[in-house]
Amino acid sequence: MPANNAQQVYVNIEGFDLAKPPEGFVSDPFPFYDALLSAARVVTQPDGSVLLCHHGDLDRVYRDTTLFSSDKKAAFGPKFGVGSPLFEHHTTSLVFSDPPLHTRVRRIMTSALTPRAIARMEPGLVNTVDHLLDEMAQNEQVDLIEDFAASIPIQIIGNLLDVPMEERGPLRDWSLAILGALEPSLSLQQLAVGQSAVNEFKDYLSNLIARRRAQPGDIESDVLTRLINGDGAEGQLSEIELIQNCIFILNAGHETTTNLIGSGLALLHDHPDQKERLLEQPDLIKPAIEEMLRFRSPNQLGNRETTAEVEIGGLTIAKGTNLHLVIGAANRDPKVFTAPEVFDISRSPNRHLAFAGGPHVCVGLTLARMEGKIAIGRLLERFPDYKILPGRVSGGRMRFRGYARLPAAL
Repeated sequence: MPANNAQQVYVNIEGFDLAKPPEGFVSDPFPFYDALLSAARVVTQPDGSVLLCHHGDLDRVYRDTTLFSSDKKAAFGPKFGVGSPLFEHHTTSLVFSDPPLHTRVRRIMTSALTPRAIARMEPGLVNTVDHLLDEMAQNEQVDLIEDFAASIPIQIIGNLLDVPMEERGPLRDWSLAILGALEPSLSLQQLAVGQSAVNEFKDYLSNLIARRRAQPGDIESDVLTRLINGDGAEGQLSEIELIQNCIFILNAGHETTTNLIGSGLALLHDHPDQKERLLEQPDLIKPAIEEMLRFRSPNQLGNRETTAEVEIGGLTIAKGTNLHLVIGAANRDPKVFTAPEVFDISRSPNRHLAFAGGPHVCVGLTLARMEGKIAIGRLLERFPDYKILPGRVSGGRMRFRGYARLPAAL
């Protein structure tokens, strides 16, 4: 096992409440994850919900769509307000829906994201990455998030939906505001910003869809045209389903891929032994991406709701209970991963759950892996001596983990 300087830190998790996390959890949840894994298979919460942290339990929940529902109408009604913009979005989009809506939308997306279609995207992705690297090369100091990681998925997904280049400016802020509303607890300001972002995003997409109906795009490459036509599904989507799942595509592929690239570059810098291995063996980039996904999962939390009484870890859980699936903890489960606290770019096997699993496994996982591989691989090849400078800023989220700022010298 390669040297990694991993340290075990012990914390007190008595009375752990995800809605009111203990001091230090948001900045560094991993010692808390280790303690939760050691404490119990299930951890009840003051609001009646339950934390699941073990890999096997998450895997079971992801695969069983009969006992565990993705529909969040009951949970999101009190949180967002029934009928509010955020409620409409998060109960209509792919990730928080059950069949038949989930089946219909997923078939369209899967038909558009075939291996052949993704392969066609690679030259454009390489050009985007190289252009960003050229621009950064002119500066003594750069921000690997603002100047690099955040720009890549916006362009790739913008291309998927054929969003005009000059109209892509607001997409990132809308996405951050809408996904930020999924945090376990929200301020009134966060809620208001999220509601406004959905409305602004809907207004923009209504106009874009009207233009695309009038002038359809290339059916082979334009996912929006496929969504409008209902390609791959039985029946077309309603206008609201269409708009909300366009928002979902942009949101789901943006922040998670940004986090993968940013966290991956930070991990290599912070583990110079692993960075040196990758420089010496570039073919390790594929398992390196998998280890980055495991070690710093871009999405740390998921949710399901029980549809009937169910037993997990000796605890009987009532029908209608909200389950918090702690992906970040499951990816450190010592029953599945040897020395899980060690960052090892050649780890094999690596059965992480960064992309969830079962019927809801991330539909864009192949594209995300390609973006991470090309972005990190080409930056490392071009600037092997890059250094992360003091002043990195965490994204400050529990659900979506990454950096808001990552200053670096190339």
